[in-house]
Amino acid sequence: MGYSPWFLRQDGKESTRQVLAGQAHGNGVVVSLEGVNDRDAAAALVGAEIEVDRATLGPVLRGEAAEAGLPGEFFWVDLQGMEVRTQAGESLGFVDHLFETGANDVMVVIGAARHLIPFLHGSVVRSVDGDRRVITVDWDPDF
Repeated sequence: MGYSPWFLRQDGKESTRQVLAGQAHGNGVVVSLEGVNDRDAAAALVGAEIEVDRATLGPVLRGEAAEAGLPGEFFWVDLQGMEVRTQAGESLGFVDHLFETGANDVMVVIGAARHLIPFLHGSVVRSVDGDRRVITVDWDPDF
């Protein structure tokens, strides 16, 4: 598994564990961690925050969409803090955070006003410039 080691944080304690094996399972993953050898040890880690070194995750923008100026694959953390501008160049503010709605992801943009902008590739989100840290959207600033 390419995302090793895991940095675990739980109840104010931190530890580092190497991932020995893992696979996708439903909406999550099933892994074997170094030093976690029985069910009780695994159960003790339920709810722990998992962090990995950012360098193991790869680039912000990938694939053919990146070459076309449209969003490819992103990590939400890389979008946070980016400026959001309309196609006319008007700044709406900066991405504070994103959240899932089930239908699509939504950017919370904080500027002179607070905007909830659906992260819809091509229709609303027109381009993402990782170098300039600017997201261009087709969005009415008064909405």
